[in-house]
Amino acid sequence: MWLGLAKMAFQTGAKVYANKQRTKQAMSDAALLTAEKQARGEIEYNGKLLEARQNDYKDEVVLAILTLPILVLAYGVWSDDPQAMEKIRIFFEHFQSLPNWFTNLWILVVASIFGIKGTQIFRGGGPKLPKK
Repeated sequence: MWLGLAKMAFQTGAKVYANKQRTKQAMSDAALLTAEKQARGEIEYNGKLLEARQNDYKDEVVLAILTLPILVLAYGVWSDDPQAMEKIRIFFEHFQSLPNWFTNLWILVVASIFGIKGTQIFRGGGPKLPKK
């Protein structure tokens, strides 16, 4: 009985190892095929684009702008200033009444900066989340 279990465990381990090796080979083949297509000009090389984005500060600027309303709210709460809270309330009422086209445009711009396909939000009613 133990010998049969050991044999089965060994076969399973060998199968997993073989699958990993085949996966590595397939990934290597795919990388080679992509490099060949890039060399022939069939597909665009994206490496320079990724390198250029590393020195780009627009992501941080957009993040700072998106964080600003949270900081303003925090100031209003912690300052205990009724006038400040009233002005913040008025600001967010006006902010909430912005037209949909402006809100959609803002979402698309931010999504494109962060590399998210923003059109998914409008087509499917929300971002695509991985299934559990």
